[in-house]
Amino acid sequence: MKTYAAGMRWGEGPRWQRGALWLSDTQGGKLWTDHDGPWRGIPLDAVPNGLWFLPDGRLVGAMMHERRIGVWTGERFATYADLSAVATGPLGDMVGDPHGNLYVDDVGFAAHAGEPPRPGRLVRVAADGSVGVATEDVEFPNGLAFVDEGRTLLVAETARQRLTAFTVADDGALTDRRTYADLARLVGGGARPDGIWATRDGVWVATTTGHTVALVRENELVTSVDTGALLPIACCGDGGNRLFVTLADAQGLPLGEALAAKAMRTTVALLQTTKAGNAG
Repeated sequence: MKTYAAGMRWGEGPRWQRGALWLSDTQGGKLWTDHDGPWRGIPLDAVPNGLWFLPDGRLVGAMMHERRIGVWTGERFATYADLSAVATGPLGDMVGDPHGNLYVDDVGFAAHAGEPPRPGRLVRVAADGSVGVATEDVEFPNGLAFVDEGRTLLVAETARQRLTAFTVADDGALTDRRTYADLARLVGGGARPDGIWATRDGVWVATTTGHTVALVRENELVTSVDTGALLPIACCGDGGNRLFVTLADAQGLPLGEALAAKAMRTTVALLQTTKAGNAG
């Protein structure tokens, strides 16, 4: 993998749109992008976690500590949807469908604040602005991606070390919960999935403490890339043969200690592969 960009503390939610990369620096409090030329971080008063682009091209973010979805104005994230009636904890990753419906993680507890773990949920923000709980009892929900032409939604359950699949009902509810990929078995005991990205050939998974970026299909490991001492946080494709992966350097500290001490340093690596195309 080649280095694409550097300078972040903890790079989440990378998204490629119209020839530019965007990502959230949840530890550094910035939105990073090269859409207008040089790679730069835009300081924010309120930081998003997951990012997504709506069908009309607007960038939206899951505002990590504010229980709302924000829409980027060019200077800040104005409110797009208020989730205070349904969210119980910090917001995580986010994904959308071609109709403008969004799904976002409600993690359920603030690990950074020392709160004890408890199950989270997935929240749906419909294109008409209505908000509801799509499913409950998800253990540390993280990366999200659609497969099967949008008929199935995958969520990375970090604590359970697996990708869990749901059938998307006509009304947007998530049903028929099942295990899509047991990452502890397929990749190794250290694999704790964070960001994921669906392609025509499978789903790329950033496994953090598994030190691996893995391409999986249902109950199958297709291929994997060892990231050495670096921790893969999240990934996204550009619709062609490139995969962008955010890699964190913990400076030799355990993950929790490095996050608490804000010692993390993140780079974006570029992986050339014939298996990075967007599944749509």
